[in-house]
Amino acid sequence: MTTTLSSIHWIEKDKDCSAIWRSERGAPPPKRVVIADDTLSADSAYRLACAGTGLLWRGDFQNAKLLLAAMARRIDKTPDRKKRKAPKEEIVDANEAAAKGFHLHRQAQAQRARVLSCVLIPFDADYGIPLRRAPDAKLACAEAWGEPEASGALNAAALTSVATLRELMGVTSSHEWRKKGIEIGALGKVGSTANNRIHPHYGVFSPVRGEYITLVNRAEFPPTFFERVKFVAFDIGTGTGVLAAVLARREVTHVVATDSDPRAIACARENLTKLGVIEHVKLVQTDLFPEGKASLIVCNPPWLPARPSSPIERAVYDEGGKMLAGFIAGLAAHLAPNGEGWLLLSDIAEHLGLRKRDELLAMFTAGGLKVLNRTDVRPEHPKAEDSSDPLYAARSKEVTSLWRLVAA
Repeated sequence: MTTTLSSIHWIEKDKDCSAIWRSERGAPPPKRVVIADDTLSADSAYRLACAGTGLLWRGDFQNAKLLLAAMARRIDKTPDRKKRKAPKEEIVDANEAAAKGFHLHRQAQAQRARVLSCVLIPFDADYGIPLRRAPDAKLACAEAWGEPEASGALNAAALTSVATLRELMGVTSSHEWRKKGIEIGALGKVGSTANNRIHPHYGVFSPVRGEYITLVNRAEFPPTFFERVKFVAFDIGTGTGVLAAVLARREVTHVVATDSDPRAIACARENLTKLGVIEHVKLVQTDLFPEGKASLIVCNPPWLPARPSSPIERAVYDEGGKMLAGFIAGLAAHLAPNGEGWLLLSDIAEHLGLRKRDELLAMFTAGGLKVLNRTDVRPEHPKAEDSSDPLYAARSKEVTSLWRLVAA
């Protein structure tokens, strides 16, 4: 588990108290913690949270959720002073303006998360929540944090734990995703009785955007697939295992799927087993490439070269574009003769001013690769049509591509 385990301290009823602090994104616990309950107003809670004070909740659980929603509304409401005409800024080119807008958006997201993460929820040793009208989240917490007796208590006295309400909501939401699963059309007709569901685990990015899966499902295999030789495919950064499953369902009998995250490996193994294709897939925990060469190497790296704020964001944000650069630089050395690399990449980073197309093409050349062809598809997710989304200008132009790369 990557959940950070440290300690949080507070004073309650004139006693010094402590507990295990749980934070998936590795955030430190608040330095100042006060006891809060149903008598605390949203305005007071908002002021305390803006100052970085943790609010350890002792009231009704459902009221804590209402308080969190009220605090969110206060964050999202633009103060009158900010509605005034902004001072003129130095004119910049379109790429600089887009990049600046993106970074301001990320800063606002981070500040919003910091404030809303000040509402804290206590847990008993068995992950029970000792609050009125609290849900039974024991199973969800065990899936995310490990079984209570194996969760790694900080010390013998620290038998309870504390997490943010937002963290708990993420844990329970992930549990529902894992329980119900997501239908993947490429694995079988949606709505059919066939097994076509992927079940994401906590901390493993869900394949909610299906266009890259469709691209892999429809792409023509290299000619070597039809020859009477062992055809091996690599799935780099497998995550839930969805692309490895698609390849196996397309009768690729030897797939090696890699990921650096042990939770992703466990998630992929469970999904591939449920789908009945695990005998065709070898799972390897490693960074990027496994040993050997393959006739087909598929990779869907993070699309945005920016710093992730939590482990799960590493599927979307990759600071400096390290995974993309590493894949391109190492691809040619791992391709079997007449092999192909399939790079699945959105161009949204280009529309946000974070990367230029010429830079991507130069990376191909430096990696000893040439482009065989490219297939594009427009995204179908709701945000692509939502004009109120802060990144709508970029999303409305976004295209996801499958780049077919071969050794030059």
